[in-house]
Amino acid sequence: MFTISTLVAFVAIVIGLFIIPGPAVLLVATRTAQNGRKAGVMAGLGIATGDVIHTLFAAIGLSAILMTSASAFNIVKYAGAAYLIYLGIRAILQRPRDPQLPKGKSISTRSAYSQAILIEVLNPKTALFFLSFLPQFVNPSYGSTFFQFLILGLIFVLLSAMYTTLFAVCVRLIIRVFKKISWLGRWSGKIVGIIYIGLGLRVAAQHR
Repeated sequence: MFTISTLVAFVAIVIGLFIIPGPAVLLVATRTAQNGRKAGVMAGLGIATGDVIHTLFAAIGLSAILMTSASAFNIVKYAGAAYLIYLGIRAILQRPRDPQLPKGKSISTRSAYSQAILIEVLNPKTALFFLSFLPQFVNPSYGSTFFQFLILGLIFVLLSAMYTTLFAVCVRLIIRVFKKISWLGRWSGKIVGIIYIGLGLRVAAQHR
């Protein structure tokens, strides 16, 4: 269904995006600090569950667009590429700042899981990301586009769950490492920006 190069590129880009701490990682760190590792792990699994829902919506919606018109799907794909380039430019131009853990009260592990699902599902930026990110790796000639979206989304979710679980278990050590690598904080926006722009330009290179 997929070429090895496509899967390798997808996994490499996803891992590259995970390296830089984002809102999901900050939420996991907060839950871990306030309620312990189990709550942090459950928050990470809640985020992954929310991403599964986004994957299903993206797979159903984008597959329906492709069934309607291949040209319409290409328009969506290029619009997504343009959105990723926009995110990249904005990330590069943004001034670096120290991430702050969001404040919150102590909650149960079940609440940590359910709240993380709700936060992720209701995040419009996550929905836009999935709608713009996944199509860049889908090729109708590989077979069912619905299953392609589903497989890519589930790979993303699996990697996300593994990363957030590892982060929750090793949060103190990882935070110390990030503090010692001072250049990562200064260049994190530039790194993410380059990844987004490179991904957006990937479409243009493929169709030349």
